[in-house]
Amino acid sequence: MGDAAAALLIGGSAAFGALIGSFLNVVIHRVPAGQSVVHPPSACPHCGNRIRPYDNIPVVSWLVLRGRCRDCGARIPVRYPLVEAGTAVAFGLVAWWMLSPLSAASDVVSAAGSWGLLAGALLLIAHLWLAAVSIALTAIDLETHRLPNVIVLPGYGVAAVGLGLPALLAGDLERLGVTAAGAGILFAAYAAMAIAWPGGMGMGDVKLAGVLGAFLGFAGWAALAVGAFAAFVLGGVVSIALLATRRVSRKGGIPFGPWMIAGAWVGLVLGASIAALYLSLFGIELS
Repeated sequence: MGDAAAALLIGGSAAFGALIGSFLNVVIHRVPAGQSVVHPPSACPHCGNRIRPYDNIPVVSWLVLRGRCRDCGARIPVRYPLVEAGTAVAFGLVAWWMLSPLSAASDVVSAAGSWGLLAGALLLIAHLWLAAVSIALTAIDLETHRLPNVIVLPGYGVAAVGLGLPALLAGDLERLGVTAAGAGILFAAYAAMAIAWPGGMGMGDVKLAGVLGAFLGFAGWAALAVGAFAAFVLGGVVSIALLATRRVSRKGGIPFGPWMIAGAWVGLVLGASIAALYLSLFGIELS
């Protein structure tokens, strides 16, 4: 892909991410409450007036309105533009990463031959979906300590089509097998922890583990190992810091979903490099 086409794809993904970020704000607000994300139209929770289309432009509208409702002047939480901007940046970075040799997508697209464009499109869509739900689930879990099924469970279908089909188009049955194995291994591991430690691990974590395991498995065994381990390292370090500074209590509970997600992205992006560096300490080269 030429530089101009790559820049267009990255920029277009970022712009699309801003729009998705606006929708994610609705998801974050309504899904935990069991409300529809499509009806009724967005309205100010204070005065009930509907949000005008020109007041619903990602980031820009919040800045123009100075973070307040046009009708009643109530404050609009800063979370809204942060989610929109964060999703735009995340989508742009995912598109850039997918085009680089660092991503497993490059090997699959090359091996897919005449099906390469379709394989690449499916992989990009799947990873953009993962970026979007990563943001939504992190916000929801931090606020409610829940990982809603309506967001998590479709991930298995996304993984089957967005990861499994490209692997089939590339004739890479080994990658397909590792993808399935990754989902099964992480699901089983978290299920075992949920049974052994009912208060510390919920079924939402178990279901999410299978989805993240599929994405990590697609990226390879190194990504799977690093991603799984990184979740506990990140979660442990942050939890200790929060407890030490008394920001939370031992009985308060710290949601683990955000650290599972963060660990998975560490594994996806840096898994092979981290695994190679670790093994090199023992004089072992990662093939």
